[in-house]
Amino acid sequence: MEESERLKVFEQVVLPHLDAAHNLARWLAGNDHDAQDVAQEACLRAFKFFGGFHGDNARAWLLTIVRNTFYNWLKKNRPSEIAGGLDDEALAVEDVSVNAEAMNLRLADAGVVRRAISELPVEFREMIVLREMEGLSYKEIADLSDVPIGTVMSRLARARKLLQKSLAGEFQTGGQI
Repeated sequence: MEESERLKVFEQVVLPHLDAAHNLARWLAGNDHDAQDVAQEACLRAFKFFGGFHGDNARAWLLTIVRNTFYNWLKKNRPSEIAGGLDDEALAVEDVSVNAEAMNLRLADAGVVRRAISELPVEFREMIVLREMEGLSYKEIADLSDVPIGTVMSRLARARKLLQKSLAGEFQTGGQI
């Protein structure tokens, strides 16, 4: 396939998924500037290796490239953020009694949730974004992340516990938003 034809097919197959790619990069990197760098590098890699794409899910393929590009970028730019494991104590959720009306008001504020997600360790943040925001199946996430489905499920469960703990802390302390 000649270069102009390859570009045309790439634009039709991959470019419709750029918003999802940038969204994942933004959530993983934590800011727009770094996300733009990661997404741009991922798109360049996707085009370079587009000849090797023989699947039917260009979105998952592109998000895999974004993820891998991000982790390469992370190792080079922020190696301290590559998380270790969290123990059960770190995942313990306190029982917090909260006025239902106050809780509903806080849940309505997406900023609290966004901040809680952004504070998750990157491998948990990644799972939440891929599942809850991008709507990928467990199998798609497992394939994309190159981990077993059980690991995806475990990381999602841990991510949700950490989010619950973080949001419960917000409610308990009456933290300002």
